[in-house]
Amino acid sequence: MIIGYARTSTTDQKAGLEAQHRELNKAGCQKIFSEEVSSVDKAARKELEAALEFARDGDVVVVTKLDRLARSVAHLLQLVETIETKGASLRILDLAIDTATPTGRLMLTMIGGIAQFEREIMLERQREGIAKAKADGRYKGRKATAVAKTDDIKKLASEGMKPLQIAKELGVGKSSVYRILNGGTLAN
Repeated sequence: MIIGYARTSTTDQKAGLEAQHRELNKAGCQKIFSEEVSSVDKAARKELEAALEFARDGDVVVVTKLDRLARSVAHLLQLVETIETKGASLRILDLAIDTATPTGRLMLTMIGGIAQFEREIMLERQREGIAKAKADGRYKGRKATAVAKTDDIKKLASEGMKPLQIAKELGVGKSSVYRILNGGTLAN
């Protein structure tokens, strides 16, 4: 069976998810697992886990791009090992890589290393840019999410909702909810 996996980082990327579905269907995927979760976060990717659990001997797990699958080279190799332990293989459409072949496995490892290197260079440049902006007095950081939702937090609390439920409902940290409800201030 050909199994597809599609992922976008946010719910705002519906078009990207739809495009992945189109490519996976065109590649002959008979079952597609998809989710909207960031690969940077350590959040569980339940649909990826489900796809890997579903895979059987002789199956092919297909993704449109390498960055839709793995967080790092180590994570990539771990996923490939999991797939191959089940007797399945991995195919990455935009790179024309198939781990069913020795050349495919070699290319995947090399490209994964290059991708991780590029990401680390990008993050280093980002840190340098932030440091320069701070030195120039231009860096403000990201806007505090909880501060922007103070009125909502207080309203939900007045309606009897518990702080942990409020945090989950509004997508803010529980400690931020407690600080706002207790009259504390939030550092920016």
